[in-house]
Amino acid sequence: MFDFVIIGGGVAGLSAGAVLSEQGSVLLLEAESALGYHASGRSAAMFEPNYGATPIKALSRVSEAYHRFENGGYLTPRGLMLVARADQKAQFDADVADLAVRPIPVAQGMERVPILNPSVLAFAAYHDTAEDIDTDRMLQDFAKRIRANGGQVVTGAQVSGIAGQGPWRVTAGEVYEARLVVNAAGAWADKIAALAGVDPIGLVPHRRSMARIPAPGGQDVQGWPMLMGAGETWYAKPDAGKLLISPADAEPVAPQDAYADDMVLAEGIARYQEMVTEQVTRVENNWAGLRSFVADRVLVLGPDPDVADFIWCAGQGGYGFQTAPAAARLLADIVTGAQPELDPEMVAALSPGRLRR
Repeated sequence: MFDFVIIGGGVAGLSAGAVLSEQGSVLLLEAESALGYHASGRSAAMFEPNYGATPIKALSRVSEAYHRFENGGYLTPRGLMLVARADQKAQFDADVADLAVRPIPVAQGMERVPILNPSVLAFAAYHDTAEDIDTDRMLQDFAKRIRANGGQVVTGAQVSGIAGQGPWRVTAGEVYEARLVVNAAGAWADKIAALAGVDPIGLVPHRRSMARIPAPGGQDVQGWPMLMGAGETWYAKPDAGKLLISPADAEPVAPQDAYADDMVLAEGIARYQEMVTEQVTRVENNWAGLRSFVADRVLVLGPDPDVADFIWCAGQGGYGFQTAPAAARLLADIVTGAQPELDPEMVAALSPGRLRR
């Protein structure tokens, strides 16, 4: 008998398991052979506290201290630069306000990223609060914390049945009993709910494609900021001496081991190429991940309103890593009856109950 069976070994499940393992016995079940196999292993790995809806920004702000100081910190400076053509002024202004970036002279933007095309670039804005997250180490540290507190982490354990309540009986090869089930199954969260006889929350996975290209023109890209096109129609991010490019696509798909859409990827690369002087001549590899959202695109954290022993930790979308420390702590506070750090309005905006009204 476990206090908590957590279904899902991405950042949502691992962070929740790490915090809950301080409150009781934890068993984490991951269907794949490795942790962080799907969305968590295919993340752009950025901490951008001004990105997302108001409740997401609140979680990000509360998470910042953990990212910055826990286990020596997980953040390294990156910066974010917004770039736009002359005909994108209205969208550029909206993005400046939304992302809290500061308009800068085009010449200053080109100093930071020398491949920007001066004949196309009309507007630029920048801030230095965007930082890279060491996602691999964060996942490993959450798993270590679960094990250090006596919890178990089992991979290759696909859940095929959930029955009961008080206790739950979860079948994943073996049958495990638990007081509470935590549904952190990412794109599969509604399918896990169906196995448990719990109503879905309307979770929709969205595919996002990514390509890795060599450093443009042999440049040293490590000090470049992340580049984002107006309206988030593409972005490019330095990564291990190379450049990641995404069309920032969000195609609704069924839960799956996602793959890049070649046509969508080509369109995103074309939008990037329009803004730079160095053309893309080779794509080294490509992949895709799933960003899963409910209707209001805000995380879903807490007990199901109809089945109190079934705990949702879902709908992270593209905000999983940057919100994980605060989201996991909030989940544990709700489950144990502790006072959450977030104010009641934010807690309500994140609760599963908002989706059943």
